[in-house]
Amino acid sequence: MQVRVTLIAAARSSSLLAERFDEDRPLDEAGWQDVRLAAPALVAFGAAELRYCSPTPRSRSTGTALGFAPLVQPALSDCDMGRWRGCTLGEVAGREPGAFDAWLRDPRSAPHGGESLLTFITRVGHWLDTRPADAGVCIVAVAEPAVVRAALVYALQVHPSTYWSIDARPLSAVTLAGGAGRWSLRLGDGTAP
Repeated sequence: MQVRVTLIAAARSSSLLAERFDEDRPLDEAGWQDVRLAAPALVAFGAAELRYCSPTPRSRSTGTALGFAPLVQPALSDCDMGRWRGCTLGEVAGREPGAFDAWLRDPRSAPHGGESLLTFITRVGHWLDTRPADAGVCIVAVAEPAVVRAALVYALQVHPSTYWSIDARPLSAVTLAGGAGRWSLRLGDGTAP
């Protein structure tokens, strides 16, 4: 039995340089504009039998704006960044350079007191593996870009360091097909199912 899961990265809530770990800000005006522009290419994914989203305000707003009426999934939460929550990448690198380097180098490291990268990837992978395995089921989930990256690392069974090489742009979509422990990346023609 094969299920198809399309992950859509949530629209932005701030500029890339102002992004903060575990950010809970709603969509900014530019994010709303981006959703309006991307909607024609993404709304068809709302025909999926199951529609989910991360619990963040921008994921919920993106899913709602696309007409998905998504169900919030706590397992699709961004990585728990512990005491780094609310800080920018630059702030953490400046204040805790050794801890920051360890976190980037070792996927089992959690110097911030939250989840390690490996734990985060495993949590997102468990969510993927527990999706209904009914033949032909289509699922769409709007999630933080970090969640999309974690899902790809898990599905493709690549080394966790690959996470740092994936660029999940806001409002980009990727589809995974398969089921528990056996996922493949499905490249399409740029249109919804």
